[in-house]
Amino acid sequence: MKIMKFGGTSVGKPERMHQVAQLITKDDEQKIVVLSALSGTTNALVGIGDALSKNDKEAAKQQIEKLQAHYNNFIKELVKQPASLEKAKAIIAEHFEFLNIILKISFNEALNKDILAQGELLSTKLFCVYLEEQGIAHHLLPALDFMSIDSNDEPQIGSIKVKLAQILKQHATTPLFVTQGYICRNARGEVDNLKRGGSDYSASLIAAAATATACEIWTDIDGMHNNDPRVVKKTLPIEQLSFDEAAELAYFGAKILHPASIWPAQHYNIPVKLLNTMQPDAKGTLIVEEAATKGVKAIAAKDGIIAIKVKSSRMLLAYGFLRKIFEVFEKYRTPIDMITTSEVAVSLTIDSNMHLAEILKELEPFGTVEAEDNQAIISIVGNELATTENLLSRLFDALKPVPVRMVSYGGSPHNVSILIPADQKTTTLQLLNKGLFNLD
Repeated sequence: MKIMKFGGTSVGKPERMHQVAQLITKDDEQKIVVLSALSGTTNALVGIGDALSKNDKEAAKQQIEKLQAHYNNFIKELVKQPASLEKAKAIIAEHFEFLNIILKISFNEALNKDILAQGELLSTKLFCVYLEEQGIAHHLLPALDFMSIDSNDEPQIGSIKVKLAQILKQHATTPLFVTQGYICRNARGEVDNLKRGGSDYSASLIAAAATATACEIWTDIDGMHNNDPRVVKKTLPIEQLSFDEAAELAYFGAKILHPASIWPAQHYNIPVKLLNTMQPDAKGTLIVEEAATKGVKAIAAKDGIIAIKVKSSRMLLAYGFLRKIFEVFEKYRTPIDMITTSEVAVSLTIDSNMHLAEILKELEPFGTVEAEDNQAIISIVGNELATTENLLSRLFDALKPVPVRMVSYGGSPHNVSILIPADQKTTTLQLLNKGLFNLD
């Protein structure tokens, strides 16, 4: 069995959905197709939720009407037969009736999760109407029947595996399943989600649960590139990465892949392929256990970074000092990206300001605390970087014009990370593209 996940841009237009149908029927291998919401839908649903949270029901109503009009126009090009069109209209009417009903009831976070789920529910149901019109045998596999997270918002892989196996067994001869990415149920049984970009995570979890032969992530880019093509003119696609290299790139800013989507596939050793819906014959990127080559593979940038420094003369040889610092971040469930230490100070970075005020206050007893936002992490990722000849000299030669704030090297054999002011990100990516890959 193969898992094929298609992102919002891959299903964002009727002709793209038609193309997806062609791609998933190219061979006879049994498949589970995971779909995101149509491009722009999740942003629109977020806007509706935001308006309702502010009790601005008129603004929410206008946004609902605009989104419904978009879907009504969409299906006119998606299907052609009158019976199919009526089915598609009924699906849209059902989901937008729900959105209009919520205008009349009190808004809460649980209701907001229901709102956000509508995009994936719509895209999968409408896609199935098209498959039926084309005579393509399939079964709609509701993600809410098997995808779940625990009280810590972590996927329950054991439960997912059991429930999915039971459903698949009931439809053993079905060649094609269609399911939703992103959405799930939480520990209370309520509709929830795997956060932004979670459709990749869904695909990887499903691949792990089904012990798939491969997990294909289809987007609008032909695989992972050595640099950000939106910032740097000349970039190169990467043919093969190890799971560890891909995880570093995803976590530190490579937008093509959700950071959490690597570990389920890695744990069950399922190859991940990054492919381009618009150029299906392109090689893309294969992610497997072994790295293909030694040396630098790619550069990624992570925005929205906050640097925190705790300076204290009492830190010298102080037993347990770092443990106490880390406990503050653990208390507020705030991950640390980078850390450097000296005899009198510890500097670290985080990527969320959600509990920043509380964190800074609790750090004050340990010394002088400084925080600076508008920073960026640039990560140079590859295989066996510590033994790559002249890597550091080439890296820092390229970075001469850039005010580097922190450097993290040695914590991983796959990553060298630097912290810079956010306004230096584009310049830094361009300089490293030239210095490390000889690409202008």
